[in-house]
Amino acid sequence: MRNLTPLAPADAPQRSSELLGEIIDRHGSVGDMVATMAHSPALLQGYLDLSKAMKRVKLHRQLSEKVALAVQSWIGCETCLAAHTEAARAAGLSETDIVLAREGAATDRRESTLVSFALRVLAEPGSITGDDIAELRQHGWTDRIIVEVVGLVALNLMTGAFNLVAGIEPTSQPANAK
Repeated sequence: MRNLTPLAPADAPQRSSELLGEIIDRHGSVGDMVATMAHSPALLQGYLDLSKAMKRVKLHRQLSEKVALAVQSWIGCETCLAAHTEAARAAGLSETDIVLAREGAATDRRESTLVSFALRVLAEPGSITGDDIAELRQHGWTDRIIVEVVGLVALNLMTGAFNLVAGIEPTSQPANAK
């Protein structure tokens, strides 16, 4: 059930209206989540800035989508799961890869370690120790990748939580969605 309504640029606070107008000029429209975030210019600006920054991560797109699928599955945002399942397919992930990622795993042990770490960042960040970071390094993950995973988790938490609070539901479910 819808809890918050999306705003048209004319109905949004001034800064949100400007941001929505810029998005419409570039892309022709804004998504439901962004239009709903427009209630808060601060949140909208923060989301847009973090989203843009996370597009520049060194982590390759397939692994980034695996992290997003694991996090969104844990959060329970069907809207985000639908979007990331579609993005994962577009990035070339197999249906097996998608199912495993939603379970917090991967066929590659190295990637599975990183996806599991992402879920720990989400669910129990206080439990992460220097030994955990050392294990990631032993699998070849750099400090840059480790830090970027924290950013991806934060972005996915923001979008998933927002969609759930706002009551934004997916327009269609992928065939293999949980």
